[in-house]
This record gives sequence, C-alpha cells and structure tokens, in this order.
Amino acid sequence: MNEVVKTGCGVTAPAPLGFFVRYLTAWVAVCIVVGILLGQTMPEVFKAIGAMEIANVNLPVGILIWIMIIPMLIRIDFGALGQVREHIRGIGVTLVVNWLVKPFSMALLAWIFIRHLFAPLLPVEQIDSYVAGLILLAAAPCTAMVFVWSRLTNGDPYFTLSQVALNDLIMVFAFAPLVALLLGVSSITVPWATLLTSVVLYIVVPVLLAQWLRRLLLARGEATFQRTMLYIQPWSIAALLATLVLLFAFQGNAILRQPMVIALLAVPILVQVILNSALAYWLNRRLGEKHAVACPSALIGASNFFELAVAAAISLFGFESGAALATVVGVLIEVPIMLVVVKVVNASKPWYEAGAR
Repeated sequence: MNEVVKTGCGVTAPAPLGFFVRYLTAWVAVCIVVGILLGQTMPEVFKAIGAMEIANVNLPVGILIWIMIIPMLIRIDFGALGQVREHIRGIGVTLVVNWLVKPFSMALLAWIFIRHLFAPLLPVEQIDSYVAGLILLAAAPCTAMVFVWSRLTNGDPYFTLSQVALNDLIMVFAFAPLVALLLGVSSITVPWATLLTSVVLYIVVPVLLAQWLRRLLLARGEATFQRTMLYIQPWSIAALLATLVLLFAFQGNAILRQPMVIALLAVPILVQVILNSALAYWLNRRLGEKHAVACPSALIGASNFFELAVAAAISLFGFESGAALATVVGVLIEVPIMLVVVKVVNASKPWYEAGAR
C-alpha cells in the first residue's frame, strides 16, 4: 500500500502517501459504484457469498480482513512499549482521548445526530444499527495509517511507534468490553459470543500471527524484512477494496432508496475527528509536550482502525446492516479529513511552540 522506509528507531513505517492511499477516497467511490452494479445484476452470487458463514463469521470476509490487517500489524514492534515512559505526557493524552473520550463522545454524537436530528431522514429499522457502527468505528484506534500521518507532520518516530504498540495491546483486552458497554448504554442488544469471536479472530489471532511473521522475517535480515513489506503492502488495499465491493453489493438497495444516508453518517464522524484531534493537540500544548509528539498524538486520536471496525460490524450485524455501512463511511472520509488535520497541525507549529514552553 505504501513504500516502506526506516524511521531510525527499529520500525518500518510507510513513506508519505503512496499512490493507492493518496486516492483512497476515489477508490472507495469506485467500489460503491461497482459494488452496487454487481449487487443489482448478480444478486444470487452475492446471496451465496453472504451465506458462507461459520458461527456468524462470513468466511470470504474473514479471509479478506486477515489479508488487510496482518501486513499492518507486522510493522508493529511491541518492544517499543519500553519507550512509553520517555513520552509519558503524550502517551497519557493519547490514552485519555482514545479510550476515555473518543468512544463515549461518538456514542453521544450518534445519539444527537442519528437518533434525533437526522432520524426523520433515515430508515427507522436501521437507526440502532447505524449507531452501533459509529461506536465500533470509534472504539478502535488507528494502527497503520498513523505512521503515514506522523511522517507528514515530522512526528517523533519513537513516540509514534510506542503509542501504536500500546494502543494495540490495550485493544486486545478493552475493545470487547468497551463496545459492549456503549452498545448497552445505547440500548442495543450485545451478541456477546459473536463480539468475543470477532475480537479473537480480528485482533488476537492476527496480532499473534503478525508478530510471529515479524520475528521470522527479521531473523533473515533487515533487507529481507524490507523487501517482504514492500511486496505485501498492496495486499492490504486490495483486500480492503474487495471487501468494500462486497459490502456495497449488499447495501445497494438501501443506498439507491436513500442516497443521502452516506452524507448523514459522515457528519458525526467529521465532528468527532475535529473535536478529538483538537483536544489532543491542545492538551499536549498545555502539558508542554513537544510538537513532534503532539502531532501523532492528535492524529491517532482522530483516526480509526476502520479495517477492524468493518470486520466487527459484519460479524455482529451482517453485510446488509446499517452498522456495516456506517463503518465504511469512515473509510470513505478517512484520507481527506486526516490530510486536513495534518495541514492544520503543520501550519500551527509556531502557535503551538509559543505556548508549549
């Protein structure tokens, strides 16, 4: 998906936006059109794909999600957790925003926008599902793309690596309880068995497998690791786009009936990005943290691990659910809105440094 470069801290991170990532929003738009067309012309084929399930887990999507997630997780060095104490203020801000502010603020925004302001414009039977999808999206902090955003802001690579490693470790234990809590607060029935299965399949197993592959590759030398990462990176974006085609093939009828749904779902996501990135940036400034730490801290607080959110939404609520559609909207607007945040934090560096002394 991106060219891989050395950061100087023992981690390989993506270089500034590669071709596919730069135009990810355009690819998602193409997937919407292709998926809807295929779903309308070959409904039986997609019905058969949707029926390929074991314990409520769709096998084709499960395979695609693994292909999507594992190359990203191979990049993560959990040995970086030893560096956490060196950036304790920035890490503290990241943890507060990611785990105490973002999920709960999204639940509130979903209640305001989806259950109330936009409710007359949305299908009544899908409102709970839309809320659930937004919660799933906010409960999973960004993993891979934060390396890209960090590089675009000259972020501290040691801090970026340590905060991603710590967030991934927390996610293994906190994702399921947090999602269950927020769904329960939102009066949405929590299918605990499916939720735990999703955590095992889409977090625990990929993390363990990715770390095993990482050690195996590094044992063969840094050059081998670099070549392998360059080779497998396109798999992630290809699997993501294939998953989106499947999703929109199933969502086609709903979108054609109410094409404004995507725009309405984008509103709380955009508000959340603005609020959380601004909060993290301001808190780091107040605490006197350096700009190179504040930038990745703000960016990881604003972006999401949308691959995990999409997988969990499909497992919990199905291909044709509003939850799946809501998580896909997160994919659609991720790149353009995060590039705006990058420009803001870069342009405001003099203001930031004047107040962070």
